[in-house]
Amino acid sequence: MQSTVQSPDQAPFLDVADPAFSVSSEAVMEARRRSWYARTSYGLAILRYKEVSALLKDRRLTQGSAKWPERNGVHGGPFAEWWSKTLLNLEGEDHHRIRRLLNPAFSPRLIAGLTDRFQALADELVDAFHDRGRCEFVKEFAEPYAARVLAIMLGIPESEWERMSNMSNRLSLALGVTIKENIDTIHDALAGLYAYADELISDRRANPGDDFVTRLVMASRDGDRLSDAELRNAIVLLIFGGMDTTKHQLGLALHTFIQHPDQWQLLAERPELGRAAVEEVMRVNPTTTWVTREAAEDFEFQGLHIKAGTTIHLFNEAAGTDPEAVPDPGFDITAERPPHFAFGGGMHHCLGHFVARSDMSVALPLLARRLRNPRIDGEVESLPRSGNTGFVSLPIAFTPAA
Repeated sequence: MQSTVQSPDQAPFLDVADPAFSVSSEAVMEARRRSWYARTSYGLAILRYKEVSALLKDRRLTQGSAKWPERNGVHGGPFAEWWSKTLLNLEGEDHHRIRRLLNPAFSPRLIAGLTDRFQALADELVDAFHDRGRCEFVKEFAEPYAARVLAIMLGIPESEWERMSNMSNRLSLALGVTIKENIDTIHDALAGLYAYADELISDRRANPGDDFVTRLVMASRDGDRLSDAELRNAIVLLIFGGMDTTKHQLGLALHTFIQHPDQWQLLAERPELGRAAVEEVMRVNPTTTWVTREAAEDFEFQGLHIKAGTTIHLFNEAAGTDPEAVPDPGFDITAERPPHFAFGGGMHHCLGHFVARSDMSVALPLLARRLRNPRIDGEVESLPRSGNTGFVSLPIAFTPAA
C-alpha cells in the first residue's frame, strides 16, 4: 500500500477533538489507505504498523502525556505534581533509575504463583450470577475481578476492593477533557490513594511478606532505594492504571467475542489459547487506542519534517489491523500475528504488562467455558472510541454451562 500523499497539506485530516470521533471509523481506515499519517486537531496521527513500530522506539520522541493537565487548564496542584513524577511521564536518567528499581517487583515468577488464586476468584464471581443466565458484565465481573486481582497482588484483604475501585474511578476523571471541572474530586481521590499507599508502605516495613508491596519497599540496586514519595507514586499508579486496564479490556474482549461466537466456542474447548486470545483482542480492540508522544527536536521521518513540540498520536488499533502488516486482519485466536502496541513500546513499554496478560489469560477461557452463547441483553453504555476506551455498562445474557 503506497501513500498517495505528496505533501503534508494533502494528508488526511482527522478531528480527534470531536466527541463523536472513533478510531474504528471508516474515516480512519480511509486515511490509512491514503497515507501512513494524518493531520489532527492535536498534531499528527500515525496510522500504519511499520511507522508506529519505528516511532515507538525513536529516541527523538518523548512521552506525550506529561503536559495533559496543563493543556486542559490545570496548572499546578496535587494531581499535576503527581502526574509529572509518575514513571509514565519521567524521562532520561530519572526514568531509567525508577524503572530499574521497580522492575524486580513485576517478576513473572511472582505473578505465575498467583494464577490459581486468579482462577478461584473468577469462578467465585461467575458463581454469583451463573444460574441467572444474565449479568451486567462490568459491575458483576470485570470491575471486581480487576480490583481484587490488585488486592491479591498488593497483599491486602480482597474486601478492600470497593474502596480501591471507588478512589481509582474518581481519579480516572483526570483522563477526560473535563479534568478542570472535576479537579476537586480528582484531588480528593488522589489524597485517599496517597493515604492508602502510605499505610501499606508503613505496614510492609514493619511486617514484610511475599507480596508486591514488600518487593517494592525492599527494592534496591547498588545501594539505591526508592524514596517514600517514589514508592507512594508507584503504588498509586499501579492501582489507578492496573485496575482500569483490566476492567475495560475484559469488557472489550467479551464484546469482541460476542461478534465472533465461533472463536468463543474454540476458546472454551481449548483453554490453552487464553494467552493468544488476550493478544488478539488487544490487537483489534484495545482499551488504549493510541499512544501519545512528543517530538523533542526537529527531525525528518520518511520525508516528513516534524517540528519540536509536535504531538504525535500512534494509532495502535489502526496499526494492529494494517493489511500491510497483517494481510488477513480478521479476528482469529489461532493465527500468528506480529506484536501489537497496546502496551506501548520502546522505553515506555508498560511495566505491568505481564500482570494484565496473566490475569486476563486466566479469566477469558474460564468465562468461555462457563458462559455459553453470550449476547447483548440491554442498553450498552461505552466510553468514546478514542484515547482510553471501554464499557461503562455491558449487560449480557448467556446459556449457563452444565
